[in-house]
Parts: sequence; structure tokens; C-alpha cells
Amino acid sequence: MLNEHVTKLLKESMWDLATCLDNEPNVVPVAFKDVTEDGKLLVGDVFLETTLKNIGANSGRIAVSAYDAKSLEGYQIKGKAEYVTEGPVVDAFKAMVEKMFNGAATAKGALIITPDHVIVTTPGAENKKELALNL
Repeated sequence: MLNEHVTKLLKESMWDLATCLDNEPNVVPVAFKDVTEDGKLLVGDVFLETTLKNIGANSGRIAVSAYDAKSLEGYQIKGKAEYVTEGPVVDAFKAMVEKMFNGAATAKGALIITPDHVIVTTPGAENKKELALNL
């Protein structure tokens, strides 16, 4: 599980998802996201075509970056993503997206990311420190 500081920042900040395929990096901001009680990261798929292609070719490998623009507290989370197209997670994102876009867009699915590394990106003495995951 993620510690409370990481979870709080993830819940309050925008995220950037990073993937790679054939030495071509791809990074996208995501707004439809959440953190589960057991520390998994959830991302609603509205416009993730390249991201999905990349994780499909790289055994699900993905990185997430999130930070607070004022305090500069930040973290990079590396892990493995699983893509789902049905279930309660997808239903929740569909409702959220359809409400925001007044029915003009919807979520097609969701990424469920299981973290395996959390790295501090905050400037200072702790920068690049890997935090323990409470499994």
C-alpha cells in the first residue's frame, strides 16, 4: 500500500501517465483517476489509445507522475497496468465522464495500476528516494 502522503497527493493532483514502445516515449495527463484503499491507481480510459497500445506491448509497464505545483512535493509511481472494460470501476468512470461532458464522451474502460516502486521527486534531500510499499 501507498503511504498517506503519497495517497493524499495522488487524490488531489493531476497525473501524467508515461509509457514507451519501440523507444518512442508517450506521456499524457489524466483527470479521471482515483486511488483505492489498497493502494491501486485507477484511470478512466477516455483518450488513452496510444497508452493502451504501449502497455499491451510492454507487459503492462507504466509510470505515473504527480506533484503539487505549490509545494513541489511529488512522486513517481512505477507499476503494472491491467485494462478492464466492465465492472464497478468502469461504471464509476463512465458516470463521471458522461456527467462532465454532458453525454458527449464516455469512458471505454479503466486501467488498474498495481504499484511496485514509489520514488520521491520532491526537490531536496529525499529526492530519488524509493519509498517502501506496505504490502
